[in-house]
Amino acid sequence: MKDQGIRKFVAVLAGLAVIYFGTTGRSPEEEGSGISGGLVVLALLAALLVWHLTRPGGNAAK
Repeated sequence: MKDQGIRKFVAVLAGLAVIYFGTTGRSPEEEGSGISGGLVVLALLAALLVWHLTRPGGNAAK
C-alpha cells in the first residue's frame, strides 16, 4: 500500500514539474502565457510514464 502512495506522489510530482518548467521562462507580456492544452497533455503523459515505469515488478524477489 505504501508503494502505491509513493508511486502516486512521484507521478503527480512529474506532472507538476512539466507544468512548472513549461510555464517558466516566458515573459508575462507574451500572449498565451498560461497553461496550454498541449502542456497539460505533456504533463499527463509524463505522469503516466512515471506511473508505468515505477510499477512493482513480479520477479524482483527471485
